[in-house]
Amino acid sequence: MNNLKRLVALGLVLCMAFAFAACGQKEEPAQNAANTTTETKTEETKTEETKEPEKTAEELEQEAWEKEPAYGTTLKYWIGGSCTSATNLADHLGYFADEGLTVEGFKGESDVEAIGTNMAQIAIGHIAKATVPATNGVNLTFVGSAHLLKGCKSLYVLADSEYQNYEDLKGCSISVPNGIGASDYNITSRLLLEAGMNPLEDVTLTPVDQDACVAAMQNGQIQAALLGDPFAYQMVQDGTLRRIDSKDGNSTDELCCIIMMNRDFIAENPITATKMANAVKRALKYEGEHTEEATKTLMELGLNPKDKYDMNLDLNQQMEFGQQSDEYTAAQLHSIVEDYIKVGLITAETDADAVVEHLWTPLGDAQ
Repeated sequence: MNNLKRLVALGLVLCMAFAFAACGQKEEPAQNAANTTTETKTEETKTEETKEPEKTAEELEQEAWEKEPAYGTTLKYWIGGSCTSATNLADHLGYFADEGLTVEGFKGESDVEAIGTNMAQIAIGHIAKATVPATNGVNLTFVGSAHLLKGCKSLYVLADSEYQNYEDLKGCSISVPNGIGASDYNITSRLLLEAGMNPLEDVTLTPVDQDACVAAMQNGQIQAALLGDPFAYQMVQDGTLRRIDSKDGNSTDELCCIIMMNRDFIAENPITATKMANAVKRALKYEGEHTEEATKTLMELGLNPKDKYDMNLDLNQQMEFGQQSDEYTAAQLHSIVEDYIKVGLITAETDADAVVEHLWTPLGDAQ
């Protein structure tokens, strides 16, 4: 009997032991879950505390700009003169500095060559001079317009001559002072084509030095000449020369000079290139909107002829600096390209759309 009681007591003890063990196992997951929740909340709190604020568009652009090869380097602009001096003016007025750029002027034999070889990164030059080389492998592109042809170069005849417009010059000889195939030849060809004339058949284009053109007209060697407006200005005032135009006056709105940049430089440094274009376009707008002040500044800098304020102001006003839209520039460029293809000045490509696509890369604040 005593043995039986011992066995029953032992059994009760074992049952209680198993029960306590089971209870202990059931509480453990609950404790682990509580611990996990606490740890997760702590990690979330830490993440929220250390999460960086989103960067602004300006901060992202700055980071991208700092990765460009040209960032922090000294960039070069072509040193222009008179109608091509907005690059100099942008430097003088601090517009490059406003864009965060360090620049210096550069001068060589040719603005087209300097841009094409990236010796200078930006320049203003004659569209007639640069278009053909740009289609023949010179590594440049156009990013914006600068000014109109009037006030820069025009066709002139003797004031007392019978010639009243381009169309009257059929069968005549016209001087293109800087030579066949150069900018004067290209400009004259374009003006005649715009008037419905064929420069290869209707006239004879011949090189006569600018200084000799008046004498050549007076002795009958030539009947007209493409001359720089500053050169001809006083002779128009004293009645020696007269500027002429086509019958419909189209050439008065002809695009003359354009902003050029190196194509590879733009591809590798799009933000830097845009900043450079912005600075020059801003200077052009200043010239167009504040022509009197700009003219005085250019004279002080030696970029407009000194002691000829009235002439400088008159010509600068005629050029309408920085007043042409990108849409107008693209249309002008297309028309010029079509004409150059027509007379064989552009031969590498005969599709005008393809040529314009190659030449035209508008940058900076739209004009």
